[in-house]
Amino acid sequence: MNNYPAPPAFISRSNLALLLGLCALVCASFYSLNLNWRELFSVDALRSSRAFLQGFAPPDVSTPFVLKIANATLETLAMSALGTLIACVLGLACALPGSGRLGVAARAATRLWLNALRAIPELAWAVILLIAAGLGPFAGTLALAIHTTGVLGRLFSDTLENVPAANEATLRINGASPLAAFCYAALPQILPQLLSYTLYRWENNIRAAAILGVVGAGGLGQMLKYHLALFQMQQAASVILAMLLLIALVDASSFYLRRRYN
Repeated sequence: MNNYPAPPAFISRSNLALLLGLCALVCASFYSLNLNWRELFSVDALRSSRAFLQGFAPPDVSTPFVLKIANATLETLAMSALGTLIACVLGLACALPGSGRLGVAARAATRLWLNALRAIPELAWAVILLIAAGLGPFAGTLALAIHTTGVLGRLFSDTLENVPAANEATLRINGASPLAAFCYAALPQILPQLLSYTLYRWENNIRAAAILGVVGAGGLGQMLKYHLALFQMQQAASVILAMLLLIALVDASSFYLRRRYN
């Protein structure tokens, strides 16, 4: 008689129930929202969209305006880079208590703090900080740093919590201090992953920095809001193209660095 165990089920009952619940939620969402698909694809809507898009052509490529875009692009890049750098340092500092190395109480308090930081989006932080710091890139940089600290702090904490403790324990047994054991055993193991997380958040912060300017936080977003408000579509098209180019360059640079150092 065949005593081989029966093959596992393709999908468990609990997973099947979860999938059915998600499908029901999606169906309920479509039913509850008033989505006018006919109006979206109607002839009038397509004609209006075409006329609106034609207003963006051709983009303004005059030398004075291109120089203004270049300055705003550098401002956006600086906001994202500085905000990410500050968040990386603070996130690594929060990762030590957040990973449970300083006790259970410190872990719970730190993770609660990190959850609060990342629960509020960058745009909301920028609106809050504009009241204290005023208009300009300073408020945008702080907004990016605060939100990204919550994200990187949580990612760094999880990474550090899952590091095998054998190498660090060996150094401690041989007389190394806790700081030395962390720097020479734990940190080298997680450094490539920390770099990958930081670069990925930098990519996201480039996009966020471009949007933060809409509320007055400087950079390309502030230029875009200004020209759209005045219905200067050709100038707005040039700003949008600069955003796309900047994001593409940062994505390519980040991909290269991750492939090289991971």
